Amino acid sequence: MSSNVVAGLPCHPNLNGALSSPTLTNTSNTKDGDHLVMNHAGVDVYKWRLVIAYDGTRYAGWQYQSSPPTIQRLVEKALMGATKLERKDLHLVGASRTDKGVHAWGQVAHFVTPFNYESIESIHAALNGLLPEDIRVREISPAVPEFHARFSAQRKVYHYRIYNDTFMDPFQRHNAYHSAHKLNPTVMREAAKYFIGKHDFSAFVNASQKERVRDPVKDIFRFDVVQTGALLQLEVEGSGFLYRQVRNMVALLLQIGREAVPPDIVPKILATRDRRELAKYALLAPPQGLCLMAVKYDKDHLQLPSGSPNTSFGRHYTISSCKLPFY
Repeated sequence: MSSNVVAGLPCHPNLNGALSSPTLTNTSNTKDGDHLVMNHAGVDVYKWRLVIAYDGTRYAGWQYQSSPPTIQRLVEKALMGATKLERKDLHLVGASRTDKGVHAWGQVAHFVTPFNYESIESIHAALNGLLPEDIRVREISPAVPEFHARFSAQRKVYHYRIYNDTFMDPFQRHNAYHSAHKLNPTVMREAAKYFIGKHDFSAFVNASQKERVRDPVKDIFRFDVVQTGALLQLEVEGSGFLYRQVRNMVALLLQIGREAVPPDIVPKILATRDRRELAKYALLAPPQGLCLMAVKYDKDHLQLPSGSPNTSFGRHYTISSCKLPFY
């Protein structure tokens, strides 16, 4: 079995990338090997992978819609400006359709272009120059034709942050949930262990009875409760997650941490496969504490294609000479 690799280890991008024109290669004179892929119209295109970080506070989630603004809409707008292509030609796809108010450090997406780049540092700088300051492309790299941001994903990692004190730290109000109730992390850890393994999570999905969940069985590999002072960080890694599954699991763990219900309520609710059973004990946890940290893929899907440019992590700028006198 191939090992899973994270698409984009934490590497901070250049946040002040200046806008510049991309350098293109003439595809008729280059040997691009496995970088070329044919689109639905039968045209050869090049595939590119993005790793994106964003503060979701101001946005209506990832999924494209014209109003209110979404992350996908603004990334596509930046791509259109940087590549001079139309939206329909980019075919931008995200790994996870994060909800309104949810953040990401490691969202992964792919798009295509009908041309190749000799270097992608310029388009990387252009994208970050066009995006608002609460959205940043951390990495951009060539992708093999088989790579698909959503369907190639093997695992996803989410963190949910809870600030557990009598008052909320004003500097963390946009990326943590405030619980004034004193939480017991020991019983929360005990309860989180019940989620680990392969289970039917129908009781933890937000869907109407008319909606049919395609595959409610998910595999949870780890669920950790990490305490640092007043901050509790719930870290969960799984094969995939149902709609609002993580926030529903967190909501129940909050009730358990308040000692309103015992830890062994988890397997009992799981066994019912009924969302109404969870609703008897917990309401959905707010979105601001949730962050998509990483999407993991098979290492073969992350290899750079032959004849392609290197991955761009952004540019560092240096000052060649000091223009201010020292005193």
